[in-house]
Amino acid sequence: MDKKLNIDLQKTPKHVAIIMDGNGRWAKGKGMNRIFGHRNALTAVRECVKSASQVNVKAITLYAFSTENWNRPKLEVDALMSLLINSLKKELPEFMNQGVQVNSIGCLDSLPNKAQKVLKDVILETKNNKEIVLTFALSYGAREEIVNAIKNISKKVVNKELNLEKIDENTINNHLYTFNLPDVDLMIRTSGEQRISNFLLWQMAYAELYFTDVLWPDFRQEHFYDAIIEYQNRERRFGKTSEQITE
Repeated sequence: MDKKLNIDLQKTPKHVAIIMDGNGRWAKGKGMNRIFGHRNALTAVRECVKSASQVNVKAITLYAFSTENWNRPKLEVDALMSLLINSLKKELPEFMNQGVQVNSIGCLDSLPNKAQKVLKDVILETKNNKEIVLTFALSYGAREEIVNAIKNISKKVVNKELNLEKIDENTINNHLYTFNLPDVDLMIRTSGEQRISNFLLWQMAYAELYFTDVLWPDFRQEHFYDAIIEYQNRERRFGKTSEQITE
């Protein structure tokens, strides 16, 4: 049975964030190195983007490389950067065909120059696409993002560009990397781990969290739809009671 038939297209999350976990364990289970796992994770990315577009999800943010990932072995980091460059080039025609607008968040200046250039080129090429926004979180850490926002807001207060008493949630939202994205409605993490690992801490304040044992390279359309169905079966109260939501 097509699981898509069980999804209410009027109540799908607008923004889905995904922690793509399990590449290394997947590769180890096959007697291969971690890099093999990363290379075989691209199919899951394609499946998620395609599936999301079919059920009216308007934004997907992928935790592609965290600030902590720079501490991994140099061979693995270099391979990940090379994979990023080659994948963006290879997928560009498909991004254009599917109406995917590519976006990126994080401390992008820390990426290799070639990766920065290819990323900027793909973002520019896809900027007018309207079907779905695909954001890659690269050299990203939520705490660093919030610290950066506080610094920029503080500078504006010191320079009298911003009144201290006027600072509110919108002010902070507008100074985050994700200023052009809605809050996260649903966060998916694969591989059985149950933590959020410094990912979109502010933006996930009221997100539904979904954890699955499926390793990321094995994640397919059916698994994505399982997460959407679970999301729709939950009651999102935002601090209210069930009775208030019903009324």
